[in-house]
Amino acid sequence: MEFDFREHLHEGYHRRRFDIQKKKIENFIDEFFHFVFLLDYHRCSTKNEIGIRLDGFKAEFSEILKSVSNENLNTENLAEHFFETFPKIYLELENDAKALLKNDPAATDIEEIYYAYPGFYAIAIFRFAHELHLKNVPLIPRIWTEFAHSKTGIDIHPGAEIGKNFFIDHGTGIVIGETTVIGDNVKLYQGVTLGALSVSKDIANTKRHPNIEDNVTIYSNATILGGETVIGEGSLIGGNVWITSSIPANSVVYHKGQVIMKNKNPQNEPINYFI
Repeated sequence: MEFDFREHLHEGYHRRRFDIQKKKIENFIDEFFHFVFLLDYHRCSTKNEIGIRLDGFKAEFSEILKSVSNENLNTENLAEHFFETFPKIYLELENDAKALLKNDPAATDIEEIYYAYPGFYAIAIFRFAHELHLKNVPLIPRIWTEFAHSKTGIDIHPGAEIGKNFFIDHGTGIVIGETTVIGDNVKLYQGVTLGALSVSKDIANTKRHPNIEDNVTIYSNATILGGETVIGEGSLIGGNVWITSSIPANSVVYHKGQVIMKNKNPQNEPINYFI
């Protein structure tokens, strides 16, 4: 039987659960981020103007939620909840920004963090998305974090749990899996993977990703895998290590490779040789 491509697409559209405008969902969170972190070119001159802008965002967000609504999702209550909860999330993000400023000698002020640091952008979008994830909102949390991923190279699943004063420096290539738990004052550098030991579908509802306790620093390209793996409080994990079992508190873990150095001066090389 010949494959009917048009019929295949027709059936796919018929089965699709939601009618959403992905770009609208992405634009909303990007514009909201820019507004609340004072990045809009237009300065709001009065508190009343700020209130009007926030009401506008709330109305737009309510409409977006309606596009993924179901019998278990009260979109008006959810929009109210998000904007009532947002000041708490915002204070957490201000502390994240302060942690970035404190720990990165290249950072000059908070404004630079807001404008220019991909790590802060990824953390902010994650914290917004995580709140919706906790309320079982379909699609939107993942669309938000994957949008941040596309802009920053930092992949944080909205289901992860991340504590206070989270620090990401550079950030490109960081992956934080769905069931990861990260404590307070944790620092991650580029290329870090907090992942699962396997990707079998039958473990989808289990704890698959590691726990990182308070005050841990993980340097670039370290890979830490497994739902039973715990990195103890205060530990320092060096670059390029591969960890699949727990590490006690206050440990230093590093990869010891062999480095060979020689003089590149030509006289140290054979003058005549045959292959």
